[in-house]
Amino acid sequence: MGEWVQFWIVAVLLLSGVLCFVLEVIGVFRFGYVLNRMHASGIGDSMGFFLVILALMIASGWNFTTLKLLLLILFMWLTSPTSTHFLSMVEINTNPYLSRHVRRRDET
Repeated sequence: MGEWVQFWIVAVLLLSGVLCFVLEVIGVFRFGYVLNRMHASGIGDSMGFFLVILALMIASGWNFTTLKLLLLILFMWLTSPTSTHFLSMVEINTNPYLSRHVRRRDET
């Protein structure tokens, strides 16, 4: 009985992770501006990656591999938003046509 519960938890987490990745790809192709695309890809990567690795951790059981997967989640959750933020700042500081896409709060 316990194996079936574990199987269904892993299946739901894997399907949820794949759904996040699919929605990320749709968002990347559907949005027109680069910062919107980066937002969609950053959110989709973080959540989809977390769900898939969590499913692998549950399927693996409690062993040394689970610890390595946990460290992988920690590493990805620290580096992915940092690199996305860096790339978005490069876009903001180098795009001469930024005012066409972004409106400042004090320009209302």
